[in-house]
Amino acid sequence: MANIVEHLINGQTVSVSETRQQDVFNPATGEVTKQVALASKTTVEEAISAAEAAFPAWRNTSPPKRMQVMFKLKYLLEQNADKICEMITDEHGKVHNDAMGELGRAIENVEFACGAPHLLKGEHSKNVGTSVDSWSEFQPLGVTAGITPFNFPAMVPFWMWPLAVVAGNTFVLKPSERTPSASMFMAKLAHEAGLPPGVLNVVNGDKEAVDTLLHDPRVQAVSFVGSTPVAEYIYSTGTANGKRVQALGGAKNHAIVMPDADMDNAVSALMGAAYGSCGERCMAIPVVVAVGEETGNAVVAKIKAQLDVLKVGPGSDNDNDMGPLVTQQHYDKVKGYVDLGVEEGAELVADGRNFKIEGYENGFFLGGCMFDHVKPGMKIYQDEIFGPVLCVVRVETQQEAMDLIDAHEYGNGTCIFTRDGEAARYFTDNIKVGMVGVNIPLPVPVSYHSFGGWKRSLFGDLSIYGPDGIRFYTRRKTITQRWPSSNMREGAAFSFPSNI
Repeated sequence: MANIVEHLINGQTVSVSETRQQDVFNPATGEVTKQVALASKTTVEEAISAAEAAFPAWRNTSPPKRMQVMFKLKYLLEQNADKICEMITDEHGKVHNDAMGELGRAIENVEFACGAPHLLKGEHSKNVGTSVDSWSEFQPLGVTAGITPFNFPAMVPFWMWPLAVVAGNTFVLKPSERTPSASMFMAKLAHEAGLPPGVLNVVNGDKEAVDTLLHDPRVQAVSFVGSTPVAEYIYSTGTANGKRVQALGGAKNHAIVMPDADMDNAVSALMGAAYGSCGERCMAIPVVVAVGEETGNAVVAKIKAQLDVLKVGPGSDNDNDMGPLVTQQHYDKVKGYVDLGVEEGAELVADGRNFKIEGYENGFFLGGCMFDHVKPGMKIYQDEIFGPVLCVVRVETQQEAMDLIDAHEYGNGTCIFTRDGEAARYFTDNIKVGMVGVNIPLPVPVSYHSFGGWKRSLFGDLSIYGPDGIRFYTRRKTITQRWPSSNMREGAAFSFPSNI
């Protein structure tokens, strides 16, 4: 058996005799490559204790010094990019170039965190009253925590902890037990960059670790990215225990294709958005809403032609377009939805269920699938499948397409393909979705904007990373101060203070 991925607590790899371990697979081969220790309640509490002990000194470390750690970390991430992406590909399955794109977005968040002295500036007003000054400042919360999904083991943790620690907090990260290695390695790079012991701790685990973080009173705030049922549980449990919580849930992102769209460019964009990373993205496009029959016919024909030449294989080969699904269990789930779609009466135009690759017969490979004439009442339309399955819905008007999107329980991302500026402006102004693209299928905000959906795609008041990230990991304190001159003498005042 290969090595065991353990925990990083107080700056040290912790060799603990956990009674529970879980296999980690190479999705391309189906082989178990390592095991990950599943932290007990006691182990998680040790990580929280380390973070609590490190907080006072780190809180009082100047923002410029914290910023310097981020600069060094950016350099180390770039120097180790290939190694990190190999870890991602080996455990997740995504093509190496896709992993490089993910790591690039992670590094963008480190770059944003390098602006800590500016990001943490408050506001100041002089002479709000006679000899009275008032100002606000943003102070850290204390021990914070993040729970991250399997599909972006580099990027999503970096939506959280760099901003948290650069704001003066300490952090406990619980990455996905399916893809643990990249998060652990990158945390070690952060310590190499100068992060003091205890400021960032990594515990691998499952629900026992999650529940410990949610119930421990020392944890002040929790960030989460994952499915909606779990996001709702994280939010309700965390807030019930007095914590600040941002919990990003699932998605069913629609792309409207208008009759006037640049069809070739739209289809190329949709191919990458639907089948990139094997569809395992919360910003993937699993639904195309074609406006008009001719538009629907053209979209289906052109996507089918590109699916016929889609290169599927191990992510280690950059000539491939799409790798395997992450686990056998997830493969079975996604394949089950394809079976269900056929039962529901949708037309299966492209069937990837019997896809096999010579030499990788035990890998978790599913070829690209596409359904036409999908109806809103179908489960394949309503549920988040999280795989390479595209549904095409046909409508007559743009408003009908928008009504479909607005009626869905999720409101994470959406886009429209059109040459009509009026149609695009109406869409962006009125659609009830948090992240919107025009001729861009994956409108993921850059690091200096914030990421977050609407409706059941986000639980909490603040989106993740960017300006909202800084506000989430800090609390505002307002100070009002008076230094009267020595010759000022006043009697007691019993009315409410006023500057009038």
